[in-house]
Amino acid sequence: MKTLKTLKAELLAQPQTRAEYEALAEEFDMARELIAARGRAGLTQGEVAQRMGTTQSAVARLESGKRMPSLRTVQRYASAIGARARVRLEIA
Repeated sequence: MKTLKTLKAELLAQPQTRAEYEALAEEFDMARELIAARGRAGLTQGEVAQRMGTTQSAVARLESGKRMPSLRTVQRYASAIGARARVRLEIA
């Protein structure tokens, strides 16, 4: 049986798969940051949702990484967890 690490390495060895994976990197980085920040705040998705005035499923979608949230949504999320959103531009 293959491990997840082995399967990932095999898939990323394919140029088209690697390109698609890298194209989604920013969305998944955002999702990881949101989840980590919520964890540091010690809150559940439901608690964040209540503070944002939305539903737990909306917070789950936000944290899924399937699409990039708007800056306003990130600011609302940050406020709900007692944080502040910052934007940083990096030269590629």
